[in-house]
Amino acid sequence: MSRPLVLILGDQLSHDLASLAALPDGSVVALCEVASEGRYVPHHPQKIAMMLSAMRHFAEELREQGLRVHYSALDDPDNTQALIPEAERLGTLYGCDEIRVVRPGEWRLWQAMRERETAPLPWRLIEDDRFYTTPDDFAAWASGRKSLRLEHFYREQRRRSGLLMEGDSPAGGQWNYDHDNREPLPASPNFPEPPHHGRDGTTEAVLALVEEHFGDHFGRLDAFDWPVTRRQARVDLHHFLRHGLPDFGRYQDAISDDAPFLFHSRLSAALNLGLLSPREVCEAVEREYLEGRAPLNSAEGFIRQVLGWREYVRGLYWTRMPDYKRGNALKATRGLPACYWTGDTELRCLGRAIEMTRDHAYAHHIQRLMVTGNFALLCGVAPEALCDWYLAVYVDACEWVELPNTLGMVLHADGGLMGSKPYCASGKYIDRMSDHCRHCRFDPKRVTGEDACPLNSLYWHFLERHSDALSGNPRMKLIYGSLSRMGDEKRRAMREQAEAFLAGLESAPAWHDDGQGQRGIHRAGYSPAPQPRKERT
Repeated sequence: MSRPLVLILGDQLSHDLASLAALPDGSVVALCEVASEGRYVPHHPQKIAMMLSAMRHFAEELREQGLRVHYSALDDPDNTQALIPEAERLGTLYGCDEIRVVRPGEWRLWQAMRERETAPLPWRLIEDDRFYTTPDDFAAWASGRKSLRLEHFYREQRRRSGLLMEGDSPAGGQWNYDHDNREPLPASPNFPEPPHHGRDGTTEAVLALVEEHFGDHFGRLDAFDWPVTRRQARVDLHHFLRHGLPDFGRYQDAISDDAPFLFHSRLSAALNLGLLSPREVCEAVEREYLEGRAPLNSAEGFIRQVLGWREYVRGLYWTRMPDYKRGNALKATRGLPACYWTGDTELRCLGRAIEMTRDHAYAHHIQRLMVTGNFALLCGVAPEALCDWYLAVYVDACEWVELPNTLGMVLHADGGLMGSKPYCASGKYIDRMSDHCRHCRFDPKRVTGEDACPLNSLYWHFLERHSDALSGNPRMKLIYGSLSRMGDEKRRAMREQAEAFLAGLESAPAWHDDGQGQRGIHRAGYSPAPQPRKERT
């Protein structure tokens, strides 16, 4: 009879996990905290704390179900501090004849595990069935298609799942209500306060452990308030349904200088860890619409993110790796600007997005795409540098979801596989969608001069720099037409303004872990100097 070691990873905290089904007698379930997984990029302390606390709570739940569980804590003296060796140590310790594991969330682990399938203690990889689609499903959908656009995939997902469908037609007669979901901040916003989760002894112990071992990483622990059990995640889901979803749609692209969460759900981390399932979340949102408590544009916009976008980027990741990670269609080479670690920038929008990320390990999708992402795109930051930063600093960042979003959507480094054009914007976009500019020393209406918003000259400089690659794009015809009509003197002034800004932009040292300590990352407690506020009417 088989005697497996069933390895459960930190993003697999689901009781219906495929590897936990029909366990043979004598099976050992293992969860492992290892230092290398916290340091291959400098993960935000809150991200590490959420995962470790959730793992410890999940292990206790498995014990209560009568399963034999081995938990390798970070400070156990026998811990090898690397996932593959630690699992094999435990398999040998318990006399197991194989190691079973569900597909991990990163190609590097998948590849390392596949290389051990014929080892003396063989690894058996099991498909993750907690998603609406498998990588094979996505590959079948993509086969023979000239373009892999989300909208086509999303419509098929709606038909397959039956979500927001009225027979063979979409609810309300439209597949996509994105045009209703682009309103700027209301004049007097009233954002719901997120629920607060109490910290039990397990979570308190994890916070102390993370401060001890990872306290030199970017990010603060004092505001930690993420769900670490399924019960807490369900509280967050219920709160969003009642207080966030009704206004989520129309304001999902808005940005606030003061409020980090707005009407967003903050459910992505719990989803990615397995504390919630995408099916229960999408079905709950659909029910709010069907019972008249949420408008269709909000329900459809949210379901599109989970049923459509989340599944789409995962499919792209698994069918395009490992080559996808090397994409750099725009040949960007700049190192990550140092301000991404310090928040020390006079650009109010960028500084606030980084400060919110530091404090909460969170920034909503428009802050990531159109603030930190847009700035990196315009400055020509190398994809690897920005991808590693996004993977490190956000509590919901697993590589399968982070890499396509960053490399493909933010940086257009996949040559247009995901997006038909780069998501680049000037300061006018930030001024329209946020209240940042009234607190900033720069003027979003000016392109050149001492007080001009740097995003404006950077935007036109980016378009000039990449005109050979982008000017033929039909979706960019109008903007390149505007550029061509500008006089030579104006274009020269904008070019000089942008190049002067880029020349003074300091890059951070590259991250690496030398096994003893980390270099190039500012302490979690670092607080940038207050920036001057120039109120605008």
